[in-house]
Amino acid sequence: MEGVTPRTSTHFHPFLTSLMTYTPNQERYNAPSFYARCGRSGLLLPKVSLGLWHNFGEVDSFVVARDIVLRAFDLGVTHFDLANNYGPPPGSAERTFGKLLTSDLAAYRDELIISTKAGYNMWPGPYGEWGSRKYLLSSLEQSLRRMGLDYVDIFYSHRYDPTTPLEETMGALAHAVRSGKALYVGISNYDPEMTARAATLLREMGVPLLIHQPVYNMFKRTMENGLLNVLEREGVGCIPFSPLAQGLLTGRYLNGMPSDARASKEHGFLKPEAVSPEVLEQVRSLGEIAEARGQSIAQLAVAWVLRDPRVTTALIGASKISQLEECIAAAPNASFDEAELARIDVILGSSPNK
Repeated sequence: MEGVTPRTSTHFHPFLTSLMTYTPNQERYNAPSFYARCGRSGLLLPKVSLGLWHNFGEVDSFVVARDIVLRAFDLGVTHFDLANNYGPPPGSAERTFGKLLTSDLAAYRDELIISTKAGYNMWPGPYGEWGSRKYLLSSLEQSLRRMGLDYVDIFYSHRYDPTTPLEETMGALAHAVRSGKALYVGISNYDPEMTARAATLLREMGVPLLIHQPVYNMFKRTMENGLLNVLEREGVGCIPFSPLAQGLLTGRYLNGMPSDARASKEHGFLKPEAVSPEVLEQVRSLGEIAEARGQSIAQLAVAWVLRDPRVTTALIGASKISQLEECIAAAPNASFDEAELARIDVILGSSPNK
């Protein structure tokens, strides 16, 4: 772009020998309405955030990963979500993002919200998963090393640990903030009761709970069964993951199984049996609503997640730039009338208990 001096960085990862030049889009912040306040905090997040759960591991193309992340930043996406076990193999998504920081984004660190998590199995032995202070803080140190960072913006407990006192788990999160290794803390996959307890404990520790990351999409609506009310009462933001139901809510499977689809990957979480005739018929019917709204099926799904003001941002994944652009374009049109919502409920046979 004219008038902009390209910026590069040579720190973070000395092993990266080939530096790339990247100049961000100067107009990336020209849409203030693309950002929403996270709960009652002072932090604004983009209404669409990019998750690195899939497509950013060692088995994936670094060039493609780089293109997706940089295009996201050019479009105003400032929040990039990771976890210690993202890959495959575990840890490799953080290493990929660390390389991107080195080659392209180090100069823009203060414009980024980078999150990571710990909770699932990461290394052998009794200290490699769940919610102990030992595991969480050790994992955070490892994540920082993999990404070449001094701190993350948000550090999560990735799942509730029924065998560790919640006071210990939340105490570890609070310590991460006090030690300067994280600016904010979050939780993921906690039920309403444990979310309320976690928020109370963290408030008493002087480190408010910033955000909750639950699964939420048209096919999975358990978040509506109490969790949203707790988040609203506690002033906690919400960043639902899998708004596209691992790709089911994109229309990609309507004409067969694409060779690059998640359901066709050996290491994917979406299994071929999930792509049932009943689900495909529901997606076709949703496509009619999307078409009437001037949206794709994926855009309809993202907009539907964002329709509730208690949702701060929708956390998407992408294996192509076109998918990323498609989802981001859904944010300005996230309002539904009662008739549209009622028709969607009929199509899905949905209830908050699903």
